[in-house]
Amino acid sequence: MRRVHLFLILCLAAALVPFLRGGSSGPAPTSSFPGWPPALDETPLVPLPLCEVDRRFTESFPGRIGKFTDGRREILIRWVPGATRKLHPASDCFRGMGYRVEPRPVMADALGRRWGSFAAARGGERAVVFERIYGGEGNQWSDVSAWYWSALLGRTSGPYWAVTLIERM
Repeated sequence: MRRVHLFLILCLAAALVPFLRGGSSGPAPTSSFPGWPPALDETPLVPLPLCEVDRRFTESFPGRIGKFTDGRREILIRWVPGATRKLHPASDCFRGMGYRVEPRPVMADALGRRWGSFAAARGGERAVVFERIYGGEGNQWSDVSAWYWSALLGRTSGPYWAVTLIERM
């Protein structure tokens, strides 16, 4: 019985660890938003209008969301000042819009940046989607969950950029 109590105490202590960090864990005000990048990999970005679903999501999003094209891909860029559960994987959005999602391996591009990827299909529509999150300290993540815990536990500090590349087939 004593071991069970000790185990429960240890579980409770482990659950409280993320909240022991000093200061506010909430995001900083979005007034520090630096503006959208003019280019991605030296290719100019052309702004696209947000669709109705995107606009509704921005109402409760604790950062900024922009949609662009580089002439061959659709690019969704999300900026957040700190850890938030509202920055979720692009695969969740695609599933929510009725796409069948198939995970693909993490890949590294020519610059050594790691990108998570998945294939998405709905009816006759097909796309390959790549996503990554990075911060000003040179940190990068190909997985939203890994980024979230790193940011929440104070192993990195924001702001952060989440870039999603959508290549329609």
